[in-house]
Amino acid sequence: MKNRQIGHGQETAAAKAGVSIRSGRRIEKGVRVEKSQRQWRTRQDPFALVWETELVPLLYGEPELTGTTLWEHLDDRYPGQYPEKLLRSLQRRVKHWRATQGPGKAVMFCQSVPAGHQGLSDFTRPRTAITIAGRPFDHLLYQFRLAYSHWRAVHIIRGGESYSALADGLQTALHKLGGVPREHRTDSLSAAYVNTNQKQELTQSYAALCQHYGMKPTVNNLGISHENGAVENAHGSLKHRIEQAIKLRGSADFESVGAYRRFLERIVDKLNKRCRGRLAEEQSHLQPLPRYRFMDFSELSVKVTTSSTIAVKRGLYSVPSRLIGENIRVHLYHDRLECFAGQTPVITLPRAYPKTPEGRARRIDYRHVIHALAAKPQAFRFSRLRDDLLPTPQYHQLWARVQQQFDPGLACKWMVSVLRFAYDYDCESQLAAELLQQNPLPELQTLQKRFLRQHAPQPDIPIKQHTADTYDQLLSGNWATQGGSSCLNHSH
Repeated sequence: MKNRQIGHGQETAAAKAGVSIRSGRRIEKGVRVEKSQRQWRTRQDPFALVWETELVPLLYGEPELTGTTLWEHLDDRYPGQYPEKLLRSLQRRVKHWRATQGPGKAVMFCQSVPAGHQGLSDFTRPRTAITIAGRPFDHLLYQFRLAYSHWRAVHIIRGGESYSALADGLQTALHKLGGVPREHRTDSLSAAYVNTNQKQELTQSYAALCQHYGMKPTVNNLGISHENGAVENAHGSLKHRIEQAIKLRGSADFESVGAYRRFLERIVDKLNKRCRGRLAEEQSHLQPLPRYRFMDFSELSVKVTTSSTIAVKRGLYSVPSRLIGENIRVHLYHDRLECFAGQTPVITLPRAYPKTPEGRARRIDYRHVIHALAAKPQAFRFSRLRDDLLPTPQYHQLWARVQQQFDPGLACKWMVSVLRFAYDYDCESQLAAELLQQNPLPELQTLQKRFLRQHAPQPDIPIKQHTADTYDQLLSGNWATQGGSSCLNHSH
């Protein structure tokens, strides 16, 4: 009609509007054709015999049954009567039934949380496999997020979900934020305990942690992840950013955990740039931080065995041999063990986790026992910790070659001596690489001459041989110098 009003002919106006000339005439006359609703089927219903009698009762009993499942059910009961070409029709019928007669669905109620009111925590696992110095790095990512401004912080967690992991990640995030929300929300934390005692201990520790920071602890219902949706949704954006950054970087291998941590911090900083305005508004509503951090570890008391090891949470750790027989206190973190003799810190150990829930882990450091082992090198041959005492794959290769070249007694002495040289002269990797290039391996005497040689000339010390009568004078209490003047005149 616009084209007609500006002077175009009826055919031209119809063509410009994309309609036929006949439709153009009808529109110009103002004639409207009302389509009548069809009340009849255009073809016979293929499911007329089974829909109301068999399929609808199944759907009422279990509304989540899919069209594919129902078609397979019909094909089993009536072979050949309901071919696969009817599957799409049945799927549409099921979809229509759910919309017209099915049960109500869960409704998501969008939240508008006031500034400074709520912070949320959750654990997730990156989709990209990360390696540290070429070795797989099994870890979780703890993420804290403010519900109002969407500011977030991410922390690397070794092992699984635990109180120490939650406490460490949460406190690190709060101190980086510089304030505390009034409420803290997590999931049910069911992955952090395996029995009732552990659940009770976790609940009490978590409540004490929140009390220390003046936060009200809240937990969403078990299995209802969308109740923690403000942080659950943030996992997706974080994982996507990690994937994209690794593709841009060209590698998922990092030289150290510290390098990987800095990589994550750069990603999080970019994500937080989007919410700087709302964050500035929210920070004015946050509570102040307490003066000190809260305890974010579990405390244990263990005794060092005669093998110079301690057993902690399905893990076996070596410690310096001077601690044998001592009862030491262990502060157990998610990533490390801090050991104390009384109030004195004696050693910090990286935490070891078993590969399976039923398994055991070991973290044995040959440097803790190498001098004791050097005093009795034959103990190395059948030691239960023999393979763990070899620090790298290169030393495992050396041990295999040593056993082929030398007899068992000499092989043990050779291997233990090499480990001692590696420790004493701080040349672990260089020494292994050098020895692996030699064929055959050098004799033990050759290595001893190299490492046990005198590095500095010894000064000449004049030796004066006293006569027997001076010894008699010493026994009688009358010691005199060669010149006859007495320098000591007393008896014992």
